[in-house]
Amino acid sequence: MFFFLSKVLSYLIMPLSVTGILLLIGFFLKNRKWARRFRIVGLSMFLFFSNEFIANEVMTWWEIPPTPFKSLNRTYDYGVLLTGVTSTDKQPADRVYFNHGADRVVHTVDLFKKGIIRHIIVSGGSGRLITTGRKEAADVYKALILMGVPYQHITVEKDSRNTHESAVAVGEMLRHSGGSALLITSGFHMRRSLACFNRYELNVTPFSTDFYTHPRIFTPDVLIVPKVESWVIWHKLVKEWTGMLAYKVAGYI
Repeated sequence: MFFFLSKVLSYLIMPLSVTGILLLIGFFLKNRKWARRFRIVGLSMFLFFSNEFIANEVMTWWEIPPTPFKSLNRTYDYGVLLTGVTSTDKQPADRVYFNHGADRVVHTVDLFKKGIIRHIIVSGGSGRLITTGRKEAADVYKALILMGVPYQHITVEKDSRNTHESAVAVGEMLRHSGGSALLITSGFHMRRSLACFNRYELNVTPFSTDFYTHPRIFTPDVLIVPKVESWVIWHKLVKEWTGMLAYKVAGYI
């Protein structure tokens, strides 16, 4: 039930959803005074959340920055790769379909081939409410094999549905082995991931990938022109903030 409620809540409070509802009310409400107020608020939200400069600044504040390879001056027993990067319901099912977060997988392979991690743990099944797709960790496993990682250096955990369940499942492996680990996930997702793993006193070091931000730019197209990409950034942010709040209430962090 918690899984269902947290997913539904996150979709309902997305900026795009709220903005759309306000504008619809503004257009169909018969009271002209209140209709005008709803339209003004809806339009103001549209301009705010579609502004690239604002979205980039907020995401820059939230993302955990990247770690240079040269600063990793030790070898870790494990690289814990959290999924959320493939489309598992696309057909034909004889290949892997990556989304925006492919950096998670590519950088994990880089870490392995550089000798920074000895073994890769892939964690994540499906985070959808309703799905008939493949288990995501299984698809990522295929990609790792294609990229030259020997199968004996990969462990797959494909039953977890969210970050909390990944922390629980992987935590059992790490406590049993007593090894050190790099936690590999997107920069915007790292705060919640770290909080989940730290909740169980697991010895993990963050390694962020898959960044949505760019250096600060003051050109007119960034400062003024509305961008679809800005809505994507806000979608990611609100989803993470809602997740953090829900996890706090549930005692997961």
